[in-house]
Amino acid sequence: MDATPEAIGATQGPTARLVLASASPRRLALLQQIGIEPDALLPAEIDETPRKAEPPRELARRLARTKLATAEAALHLEDTKTPTWLLSADTVVAVGRRVLPKAEVPDEAADCLRLLSGRQHRVFTAICVLSPRGRRERIVESRVRFKRLSGRDIQGYVASGEWRGKAGGYAIQGLAGAFVVKLVGSYSAVVGLPLYETMSLLEGEGYPVRAGWGSLA
Repeated sequence: MDATPEAIGATQGPTARLVLASASPRRLALLQQIGIEPDALLPAEIDETPRKAEPPRELARRLARTKLATAEAALHLEDTKTPTWLLSADTVVAVGRRVLPKAEVPDEAADCLRLLSGRQHRVFTAICVLSPRGRRERIVESRVRFKRLSGRDIQGYVASGEWRGKAGGYAIQGLAGAFVVKLVGSYSAVVGLPLYETMSLLEGEGYPVRAGWGSLA
């Protein structure tokens, strides 16, 4: 992986630097929502295939840890004199112990929607933070229930293309929000990054989470 400053778009600040180990525009937008602007994006390309009999919660944890370790190894290739915080996350959608894929083709998305129709599923989002103080992590579990989807619902949603690359074949922040009957847990975690837990971890590890709030006025 090419991890030169040019490749990751690094912009060093004088006292603290935050690197988001993700290419997800949703995670970036969520961080920006709470006034946190990463100094660099460092996508970690990893194999996300579940291991045999691996529980969904442990899969989310392992993938977030692996993304963190991959990004950390890449960052070691450059001189980082500024204190650096590294944030990674991964989201897994499951029905029981069955992990749903990140849909890439229409049939895959339609299969996910048929499975989710009229029933509850769980969404696990794991976050990991590496700071000058050490490493910390947290897993947030949310439960989501979909209405019973009609053939028109499924056909229309698949035609939208919104599902592409999304865990479980849907994006709750988009059209699929109309399918949700009940959500217990963290909405932002289902989108891809639990904001309360992320802010708490970063603040607990000494990152100045409110440093940019003054510029929002």
